[in-house]
Amino acid sequence: MKNALIYLAVFLAIQVGVTSGVQLLWRLASGSGDMTAMMLIVASGAFSIVTMVVFLLARWAVVSRNYVRSGPWDVLFWCAVAALGAIVPSLWIQERMPELPNLLDVHMDMVLRERWGYVAVGLLAPLVEELVFRGAILRALFCQWKSRPWLCITVSAVIFAVVHGNPAQMPHAFVIGILLGWMYVRTGSIVPGVVYHWVNNTIAYVLYNIFPIPDAQLIMYFGTETRVVLALLCSFCMLIPALFQLNRRM
Repeated sequence: MKNALIYLAVFLAIQVGVTSGVQLLWRLASGSGDMTAMMLIVASGAFSIVTMVVFLLARWAVVSRNYVRSGPWDVLFWCAVAALGAIVPSLWIQERMPELPNLLDVHMDMVLRERWGYVAVGLLAPLVEELVFRGAILRALFCQWKSRPWLCITVSAVIFAVVHGNPAQMPHAFVIGILLGWMYVRTGSIVPGVVYHWVNNTIAYVLYNIFPIPDAQLIMYFGTETRVVLALLCSFCMLIPALFQLNRRM
């Protein structure tokens, strides 16, 4: 547990230090105190790159080609299908929960509406978060409590949800954290999680650009309640078989 907390503290310190430093330099260079979307994107990208470099050089997360060399293309396919199938049910449940404050709306909106924002949200975020939360934190927990894998997965999922810093996203992040942790424990690799995370974030980016409203409801996407119900049924027809196949193939 000690190592997991150290990794978390370093991750947060890098996030605060690098993003604050980039924003300060950006404002000094531009001569303006206004926060811009490109400044946020550059700060997020710099934070992600520095985090990956630190964790890999310190060997807190071990990256190996062995899993990819084993040809797990069927597993990766079903990871993508599971991510697709989980989006609508997750949004449906979130809509029916008590309203929670969305602390990052303004900043995230600015990033998502930019094309370069996809690099930060859709590409770098899945990679660095899987490296840290599964490849380092969950790995450290599992090394300590190997006989209690679900405790390790749950603790890492709680940390993953809380670190998002956005109560409105925490229930979704916790459930996704459980699923990603299960994938890591079963395969010993962050690759399935990266694929799932990438599909999840890509869909979020695309949906926001279709309806650039932070609290967009499912009915806005599908038009009627009947179509929402049909979308839920179609989603479960993807999600349930995908989870069955992952349990069988991982």
